[in-house]
Amino acid sequence: MNSRRDRGTEAAVEIVMGPHAAMETLRAGKRTARRLFLAREEGGGVIEEILRLARARQVPIEFCPRPELDRQVRGATHQGVLLEVGPFPYADAEALVAAMQRGAEPGFLLVLDGVQDPQNLGAIVRSADAAGVQACVLPRDRAAGVSPAVVRASAGATEHLPIARVANLATFLETAKSHGLWVVGTDAAEGRDLFATDLTGPIALVIGGEERGMRALTKSRCDLTVRIPARGRVASLNAAAAAAVCLFEVARQRSQRP
Repeated sequence: MNSRRDRGTEAAVEIVMGPHAAMETLRAGKRTARRLFLAREEGGGVIEEILRLARARQVPIEFCPRPELDRQVRGATHQGVLLEVGPFPYADAEALVAAMQRGAEPGFLLVLDGVQDPQNLGAIVRSADAAGVQACVLPRDRAAGVSPAVVRASAGATEHLPIARVANLATFLETAKSHGLWVVGTDAAEGRDLFATDLTGPIALVIGGEERGMRALTKSRCDLTVRIPARGRVASLNAAAAAAVCLFEVARQRSQRP
């Protein structure tokens, strides 16, 4: 299984599956690693690095038959690697935007308004980390949080990118504005051309959920909206693909600044 209660305690325990997710979790050191399970036949460079990191952090290591690992995660794909860890440590959202205001580089915050699919969330976080996003903010309700499935889909990027959750996204966006961030929403149907909009300043980029996009209240807090110009017959890109296009357009523009 992917999460459970630790033996004799009330602390939540999660199981990170897959070699890359486990390696990045150990490398980041963001949360407590409790035990590493490896299939006996597994080997190679990534496994050796996982073992090195686990030993350096004094994480107990158990070598098990693959069927035993299958039972632990009820047949989910794990590629011979399971890492038992503590719960994901969410950051404080206001502290993140305050730090951006003090930073040498323009702030680059990603805000997700109701992304519910763990695979989409993981893919978006992976793109965000690659594009240079400094932090990500999620709603606490009616949205996916950082689960073992999200960690795996992100290839461990969740363990490096600061991620916060907030109870009221609209209120948080006002806080972001007070810290000097320009709130830029994304809309498949309307808004300025993404590629013709200056995105080099401090921004909070808002990506809506899979079905409805941004909620009306969230959209009302945006300083402007942008759209990805498209020529095909399909109405729009999915949330993960749209996020990647927008994130890397911000990264491209910033890489060309004097």
